[in-house]
Amino acid sequence: MSTADWTTPGVDEVAPGVYRIPLPLPNDGLRAVNVYAVTGPDGPVLVDAGWSVPEAMTRLRDALTELGIEIGDIARFLVTHVHRDHYSQAIRIRQEFGTRVSLGAEERWALDAIMRPGRHPVEEQIRMLRELAADDLADQLEAHLGAVDRMDWELPDDWFTNGEVISVNGRGLEVVETPGHTRGHVVFHDLAGGLLFAGDHVLPTITPSIGFEPVVASNPLGSFLASLALVRSRPDAMLLPAHGPVTGSVHARVDELVEHHRARLDAMTAVLGWGVDTAAGVAVEVSWTRRGRRFDALDLFNRFLAVCETGAHLDLLVAQGRVALQVRDGVRHYALV
Repeated sequence: MSTADWTTPGVDEVAPGVYRIPLPLPNDGLRAVNVYAVTGPDGPVLVDAGWSVPEAMTRLRDALTELGIEIGDIARFLVTHVHRDHYSQAIRIRQEFGTRVSLGAEERWALDAIMRPGRHPVEEQIRMLRELAADDLADQLEAHLGAVDRMDWELPDDWFTNGEVISVNGRGLEVVETPGHTRGHVVFHDLAGGLLFAGDHVLPTITPSIGFEPVVASNPLGSFLASLALVRSRPDAMLLPAHGPVTGSVHARVDELVEHHRARLDAMTAVLGWGVDTAAGVAVEVSWTRRGRRFDALDLFNRFLAVCETGAHLDLLVAQGRVALQVRDGVRHYALV
């Protein structure tokens, strides 16, 4: 399998008995999500599952067939977090084959909200956008809401405990809680094998969105940076990310992510110094993506993410004592102290 394009369909052996399987995403700029199959005498165990769409299921079946495995042979799904592109296909497969699905305990908050009768998609983010002075984006997003397919959302069979070691075909995968991207995100560290199944916590070419979930923590960026520090304090490992190619060092990428957020915090502090006092206003003034794109050049979904990301950065500055927060008429206003 070529390493030139990490999304190329197929099976890529990244370590003995560990295979990376990229699955397509239906409408996401990330293009694909990596599912990892750990094979051996106990039966295949998959880290993450993909988005429950026909194309992803077909691709997964084809990849497993290359390994001499059928979908019904999967012994267990170890899911890093509750986002649809990681969790929903595990639920679909469980509905047909009874496959065991496991998830981080703190994701219960998100699942309870998602499964609440009458809830509309991203209603919490729409409310947040209004608090961040982005009423226009909130109106546009609200107009694009569809129905929630609750077939994709069920509770897992069990919840991970931080620090537990899962025996997977001769490998010991330690569960490490890494809140930030979501409240219940976990990674799986194979200390002996020098592997980190990182989910969306550490990605090789982008930084994950922060707080895009139904029940957002009070300081998700602070949690994310603390989780990066925790991973950095552990032995280095090969990075097995959910999006992007496998790389040789978790530590090297963590250092880059920490520096990225330091620079972003400084850039947003500078904009506050110009007198801009809302997250929506700050988001317009800073650049986005690795290409340095302007806010207005982003599509609707990415403008929404950008405003929420800006709010997470500003709230961390408040927690650090560098910025003061006032709420007036339901809108958050920020100012340098």
